[in-house]
Amino acid sequence: MKFKSFIGIDVSKSTIDAYLKINQHHAVFGNNQEGFRELVEWVMENSGLVLAKHLLFGFESTGIYSSELALFLEKHALPFHIMSGLELKRSLGIRRGKSDKADSKDIAEYLYEKQEKIQPTVLPSQTIQDLKKLFNYRERLVKNRAAFTTRLNEYETIVSGNKIKVYQKSHNTVIACLDKQIETIEKEIDKLLHKEELLLNQYMLLNSIKGIGPQTALALIILTEGFMLFNSWRNFASYAGTAPFPNQSGTFNGRTKTSKLANKRIKTLLTLCAGTSIQYSTEMKNYYQKRISEGKSKMSTLNIIRNKLLSRAFAVVNRNSRYVDTLKYAA
Repeated sequence: MKFKSFIGIDVSKSTIDAYLKINQHHAVFGNNQEGFRELVEWVMENSGLVLAKHLLFGFESTGIYSSELALFLEKHALPFHIMSGLELKRSLGIRRGKSDKADSKDIAEYLYEKQEKIQPTVLPSQTIQDLKKLFNYRERLVKNRAAFTTRLNEYETIVSGNKIKVYQKSHNTVIACLDKQIETIEKEIDKLLHKEELLLNQYMLLNSIKGIGPQTALALIILTEGFMLFNSWRNFASYAGTAPFPNQSGTFNGRTKTSKLANKRIKTLLTLCAGTSIQYSTEMKNYYQKRISEGKSKMSTLNIIRNKLLSRAFAVVNRNSRYVDTLKYAA
């Protein structure tokens, strides 16, 4: 598609700064439905005879702050590209100073320069979007619960006698409330999964793999958008930061290393899954012990197991059949 007008948008909590490259105009709107309508009207008025399909809006992914803008643009069939902060930063290089106006201009310039390579963003299904919001919210609740639990443990080590009862009562009340909220969110997630047979089936298939639990299964479904976003487990491993890359320069030839440019949350979940797999899967346990006895690195072995789990995850979904532990049925 040939784009003729490029609109860079810097999104913040309450406002959106827009820069229109075609005439170098800048304006600020509210980060709400009314502001979005005003943005589109302003763009159309200042873009001459450019058709809506020839406009390209661009903005960084800022979670809940940018999600409503994306939904609005999609609803009105207006092309847009959501980019990561790293994608933009690498293109711009080192900069001194920062402002919302300058950021929106940089985004517009980036869209113009990369127009031949950029593809408009296609949002995942509404169910995936809702699952993502609930999943992220549950994680925040879990982190808050862990923080209160840790803080209570600290108080119990430094406060003595009857004084500790005040802290215990207060913290235990909050923790109990968070437990209920987490349970409520998990029920909502379960309802959403049962509304879409395909996603529920993928969820059940992933949980058939020893080591992969409910939260990792859900994370994989969300991040792969129902296993439609990545062509293979190797592509996803690169995204997750578990794919090894060469570490070589000139005469130096070091060990392959995983990249720090990764989705650290799924990488952490996969690490936990690998540990669980070693503990409960005879095959993985034997493999891990064999590698360690040969003097191999524990971390590299753990990473191989992370990738084995990813390979199995994509395999069960592609085959549409549960994972079968062959050692269990071996004579």
